Amino acid sequence: MTSSTTSTSNRGLLETRFSIGATALAVVAVLLAVAFAWLGYTDGVLPVVGYQLNILTGMIGMLFGWGIALVAFVAATYMEPGFGE
Repeated sequence: MTSSTTSTSNRGLLETRFSIGATALAVVAVLLAVAFAWLGYTDGVLPVVGYQLNILTGMIGMLFGWGIALVAFVAATYMEPGFGE
């Protein structure tokens, strides 16, 4: 084994700037996913864009939001600090 694999540090989810930013991105993506799902379910309109959502476009937006949140949360959990640390 190399020294980089034997001396990995156990950092928490909110201990580095990167993990805090990735966790915040995950939370925002989940909130947007819930908003897309709700607006799609109620045939709502996106506030800024003005696009009418139906159930299909709302669920697609929800799945994109959940995917982004999942990737950001995994990155916040498992990424090691980079060159600055």
